[in-house]
Amino acid sequence: IRDEESGYNKNLFCIPKHYEEDLERVFIPHGLILDRTERLARDIMQDMGNHHIVALCVLKGGYKFFADLLDHIKALNQNGDKSVPVTVDFVRIKSYC
Repeated sequence: IRDEESGYNKNLFCIPKHYEEDLERVFIPHGLILDRTERLARDIMQDMGNHHIVALCVLKGGYKFFADLLDHIKALNQNGDKSVPVTVDFVRIKSYC
């Protein structure tokens, strides 16, 4: 996102009531994030070839993205022309601040 990017008017989106006062604009629509997550899953599957995928989630903040990414990888594994084993693990990291 460029510094001069003005984003989208929040009235174009369904914003939960408890966020309405805190939000001024939307810079990245949810659909775009989902699309890029699916593309990342496709890139991972292509780059990994037939190699085993080890997916590691850094808890707390990354769980939703991680789950969405794994859902796309799972769909590609089930519906694609190849299937690779996927191992999932989680790690909790404490801030050094």
